[in-house]
Amino acid sequence: MTRKFSAKSTADQVLSGIDLKGKRLLITGVSSGIGLETTRSLVSHGASVVGTVRDLAKAEASTASVLDAAARGGGNLELIDLDLASLQSVRACADKLFADGQRFDAVIANAGIMATPFGRTADGFEVQFGTNYLGHFALINRIEPLLVDNGRLVVLSSQAHRAADVDLDDPNFEQQAYDPFVAYGRSKTATTLFAVELDKRYRNRGIRAASVMPGNSLTDLPRHFSQEDLQGLFETVGKARAEAGLPPAEFKEIAQAAATSVWAAVVADKEEIGGRYLEDCAVAPIDDTPNPFADGVRSYALDANKAERLWAKSEEMVGAKGTYS
Repeated sequence: MTRKFSAKSTADQVLSGIDLKGKRLLITGVSSGIGLETTRSLVSHGASVVGTVRDLAKAEASTASVLDAAARGGGNLELIDLDLASLQSVRACADKLFADGQRFDAVIANAGIMATPFGRTADGFEVQFGTNYLGHFALINRIEPLLVDNGRLVVLSSQAHRAADVDLDDPNFEQQAYDPFVAYGRSKTATTLFAVELDKRYRNRGIRAASVMPGNSLTDLPRHFSQEDLQGLFETVGKARAEAGLPPAEFKEIAQAAATSVWAAVVADKEEIGGRYLEDCAVAPIDDTPNPFADGVRSYALDANKAERLWAKSEEMVGAKGTYS
C-alpha cells in the first residue's frame, strides 16, 4: 500500500479531491469529539451521513456546524436516537433504519466510553464491554442487510487494547475485582476481534472490516478521570515509552484523530485493510512487547480463533436478551 498520509494528516487532507456525493454512511456517536469531526469532514465532501446520538436535543446544537459544512459541500446529516447501553434502544434504532430502507456504503462504529466507574447496562452487562462492544455487535448484526455488497465496516479500537485481552469466562467482572482501565482495554480488544470475525463472515459479499486506533487526542472521552489522574496517566505513558526507547507520545488534533477513520471508510484499498488494525492511516505492525503504551497491535487482538469464540459468546449474551438475529 502506498503511504500517502501520516500521523499528522487531517481528515480533510485524506479526503482532498474526493467527491463523496452518492455515498451514504452510518456513524455512531457523532455529537462530539472524533465522531463529530469525522462526520463534518465526510459531509463537507458530499457524503450523506446518518449519525447516532444519545440526546437529540443536545446533538442538534452540537452538530450545527456539521449542517453548515453539509450545506456548503453538498452532503447531508440526519440524526437518529441510539443508546448503545440499551438493547431495546438498539432494536428501535435498527427498526427505524429498516423502515427508511436506504442502504449504507460504510458503517463507522465510533461511539464509546472510557474508564468509567463500575456499572451495568440496562441489560446487565459491564458498562464498557456492553457499550463499546456488545451494543455495536447487536446493532451491526441487525442492520447487516442494509450494508451494500462491497461495503465497509470501521470500528474504533484503541491503543488501550494492549492493556488487556478479552476474558471470555468473565466478561462482566462478576468473579473478579473491577479495574476501569482493564475493562476499557478489554472492550477495545473485543471491538478489534469483532472486525476480524465480521471481515471473515461477510467477505463473500465483498464487505471488509477493519479496526482503527485514531490516536490520542483531547476529547471529552476521559471525562471520568480527574485532572490529577489524567496527568498521572500522561506521566506513566511517557515513562513507559522512554524505558522502551520509544519517542514520546504525541497528542493529535481532533482533525488528525479522525483521519484514519475516514481513510479506512472511503479511501484505503479495502482488500489491504480487511481484517487488520490500522493507525496513522496505515496497517499497523504486530507488536507483542509487554509495554501497554507501545505502538502497533497485540497479536491476541487479531487472533482468528479467539474472534470466532468471542462472536459465539456475544451471540449467547445478546441472544439471551432477545436481540440477536
